[in-house]
This record gives sequence, structure tokens and C-alpha cells, in this order.
Amino acid sequence: MTGAARLPLSGVLVADFGRVLAAPYATMLLADLGADVIKVEQPGTGDDTRAWGPPKAQGEATYFLSVNRNKRSFAVDLRDPTGRRRATELIRRADVVFENFRPGTMDKYGLAYERVRELNPGLVYCSVTGFGAGKGAALPGYDLLIQAVGGLMSVTGPAPGQPVKTGVALVDVLTGLHAAMGVMAALRHRDATGEGQHVEVNLLSSLLSGMVNQSAGYTLAGQVPGILGNRHPSIAPYEVYETADRPLVVAVGNDRQFAALCRGLDAAGLAVDPRFATNTDRVTHVDALAEELCVRLRRRAADEWFDLLTPLGVPCGPVNDLAGAFDLAEQLGLAPRVTPDDAGAEAEGGHDGPMNLVANPIGLSRTPVHYARRPPRLGEHTDSIADWLDS
Repeated sequence: MTGAARLPLSGVLVADFGRVLAAPYATMLLADLGADVIKVEQPGTGDDTRAWGPPKAQGEATYFLSVNRNKRSFAVDLRDPTGRRRATELIRRADVVFENFRPGTMDKYGLAYERVRELNPGLVYCSVTGFGAGKGAALPGYDLLIQAVGGLMSVTGPAPGQPVKTGVALVDVLTGLHAAMGVMAALRHRDATGEGQHVEVNLLSSLLSGMVNQSAGYTLAGQVPGILGNRHPSIAPYEVYETADRPLVVAVGNDRQFAALCRGLDAAGLAVDPRFATNTDRVTHVDALAEELCVRLRRRAADEWFDLLTPLGVPCGPVNDLAGAFDLAEQLGLAPRVTPDDAGAEAEGGHDGPMNLVANPIGLSRTPVHYARRPPRLGEHTDSIADWLDS
């Protein structure tokens, strides 16, 4: 890959048997950091998300395109002896394996960790499951299901009794991040000792960890939280308010910020009102506080409040759609869109024109991430990889 020699994971070969979101997101992060990721796919169909559209771009589902850049696609049928032989050889040569089949699936093809570790003792083998490989092995691990049974929907929604899911498959993303971190730690250990190991992450455990203060409120204090809408259980004012035109978030985290908010609203008296003087007071009287704030916030548009309150040190902002969010990131110089180096290249993949992808959020001063390849067509690199494995 272009520039791979300058990257922290240059020389790391990843055999990626992952599908859908959690594992592909993790392997894309590794690929952005320089790993050579070979995406193993079923001929004819490939990753499930190739069919998850609309929307589509250049004939491909944008869902698939979102998590598969910097990879090569190797279409191989694991049910076929030649396919299994090549997959086994790929694992023998790999530094890392990712798989997120149901527990037992890789074993059916002779590719489970306990078998392939004998071929490759230094292998880091990452398994991503929904509910672990024990009693929950047979349960299907879909993000929406985990949000429900894992408690996230019990604290998300407009009001008690009205649970909703998040607007993105957040549990898959959290799990992918945990998987990538686990693999990096295992690679560090492998480099120091020569020993590989089995990395296991599951969606349910990732969600319970990712719910941080809500989970800790239960484990430490026995408190079972409920739906608070857009409010915070421990901070006020920290929610969405109406303005003259569209919703505005106010996220006040301390008394100093609250006093600044009150000055900006021309309501300095609220900061010394006994009901609102401290954060604990404001949480206790959150309904009365919301009423006082809403009366004043409805007098101006959301963008006006943003321009007025932000210089005072008040954390606030309008509720943007994605177009507004990308515009903001661009205004701040965060460069949220990237185009892979092979943009417009027709020879290998037959893609048409530039492809704007979402930037990796990790900034590294000496070894920045790269964008060498756009997401591959199904089986785009099968012949060259097969020749390499057969040599």
C-alpha cells in the first residue's frame, strides 16, 4: 500500500473473515494504520452489507463502503477443498485473524483457533460474538437485539414506556473499537514474547461497559436507571430546549457555566435562586428549571443563541442533521471527508470517479493514517491473492 512503510502497523497481515459491522469496522481501523487486510468473502454474495441498500454509490451499498476501505477482497468458498486449503494457508501466513461467525462455524471448516494455533503459534485470533461463546453461543447477535436486552433502550427514548434504539448501530461500533484495542494489545504481547493468543469480545459485554455511569450506578449503588428523554440523570441543565426555530442543546456541567448561561439569557437572578444555586439543586428542580429556561430561549433562534452563549463559555449548539454536522467539522478544519489514493483508478477495480469517505478520527503526529484503497469490489483481488497463496 502507498505509504505503508511509514505506518505503525506496516507489515501486519490481517485475515479478515468478519462480516457486517463490528469486525469490519475494527479491521478498517487497523488497515488505516497500515495493516494489510485481506477480506475473505463468499463468492457471489460477499459481505451481507453489500446488499444493504439504498442508499448506494457507484453501484455499491454505502453501508458496506463505510467500513471496508484499505482492504483487498478475496472471494473463496470455505465449503470447497481448494477454498479451505487457501484459507488455511492465509491464516498460516497471517499475523491476525478476525471472525464473527456464530461460535462453532470456523471449527466446522477446520479454522478455529485451537486448530490453527498449531500452524501459527504467534497468531492473534479475534472472535467477535453477540453473547459470548458459552451459554449465549446460539443467540443471534444483532445490534438492535443487544440494545434491547442489554439495557440501552431502557434508558433511551422520549419518556418512560417509550424505548427507542439509537440512530446508528452503536453497539457494533463499540465492539469493533474494543476488538481493535484487544488485538493491538495482543500484538504488543506477541512482539515481546512470540506468543499469540485468542482475543474474544462480545456485543453484550461491550454495551454494558460502554454504558459507563449508568452501569456503575447499578453495580455500585443498586440503582436501575430509567428513560429520562434528553435529560441527564446527574447534571442540569443538560438537555434539548426549544428556541424560536429549532432545538438547541445546552450542556452545562458546573455552576460557573450555569452563571454564564444566566447572564447570556439576561436572567442573572436564576443563578442565585435557591432552587438552582448548585448542580444538585438544579437536578432536584429540573422541571422548574426547564420552564424558566424555555421561556427565555424561545425568544431567539438556535444559531443566535449559539453565537451569543458560546463566547461566554456556555456549552451549547443546535441539533444538526448530518449535512450540518459535516459542514461544522469542515468549518473547524477537521477535514471529515477523505478520498482514497486510488480515486478514479479504473484498471483494477472498475470504479467510477472519486469516492468521498468519512475520515478516520485518530490523529498521529509521526505516523498518520492513510487512505490507499477504496472499498473493494467483491473478489476484486482473488486471482492475485490465490496465486500468492499457491506459490
